[in-house]
Amino acid sequence: MADQGDSRGDADADADAQDAGGQGVLTTGEAANLRDVGELLEDRAPDREVAAMAQRIARRLSIRRRPREHRTERGAGKLASVPYRYRSDDIDLDKTIEVLTERPVPDDTDIVVRERMRSPRAAVLIVDVSGSMRGEKVRIAAATVAALSADLGGNNTADQLALVAFWSDAALLQPLERTAASATLLDQLLRIPARGLTNVGFGLTVGYAELARSAARRRSAILLTDAVHNAGPDPRTLARRFPELHVLLQTDGEHDAPLAADLARLGHGRIAPVHTHRDVAPALNRVLAG
Repeated sequence: MADQGDSRGDADADADAQDAGGQGVLTTGEAANLRDVGELLEDRAPDREVAAMAQRIARRLSIRRRPREHRTERGAGKLASVPYRYRSDDIDLDKTIEVLTERPVPDDTDIVVRERMRSPRAAVLIVDVSGSMRGEKVRIAAATVAALSADLGGNNTADQLALVAFWSDAALLQPLERTAASATLLDQLLRIPARGLTNVGFGLTVGYAELARSAARRRSAILLTDAVHNAGPDPRTLARRFPELHVLLQTDGEHDAPLAADLARLGHGRIAPVHTHRDVAPALNRVLAG
């Protein structure tokens, strides 16, 4: 059993209720457990059709339009001296002169310029797998996992991506220090036995604990859910803890938009509705921009 309590006290819990833009405080007495992935997954062969779909989505979707190693963000990150790559015109004269003394006939890339390099990021994707993972819900999950894996989970980047699945309980499918193919992660999501209750607060608890282990300057959580919370403590209490909590609200079925909006607002993040898997890439671009 895992602790879902909050040490802030009743006064702050009441403040969450007052800040709620949607429903009032939603609290039930169910206990929640952090489940071991190895003991949890159903023993069945991977769904080849779903795996192929995830691979197609991974190839088609990308949050970033340019290769990571060539991306700089003006005004963010540390200033570094790097070879000229046809962007910055802020020449580092001292280092350029050092290079030119060894190369009388220089190439363009022998010019050294100063650019601001983006610091590594850490993100945790928290996926609601309560109920039935079928139809468009599977496609939305596939699109989200594939897009974030392509952006943050590769071996050629210092960024980190963790994956949490939750229902009435929760499981950590991928910790920050590991990487796996999007098709593998999606297969694990689909092998979690269907559960009816939705404990959004416990999913946030597990995601926050994982994100807190990172020393990255930018730490983000992305919650993929319909926000129909019906088990455990009010999740708004947990949302306040995050440095950056974004909500992708699944709107293809029953959903609670006011609660989702509250979670994003209290978590210093953004909310974006996703009705089909085609909405995922634009939604992620929107919430993770900046």
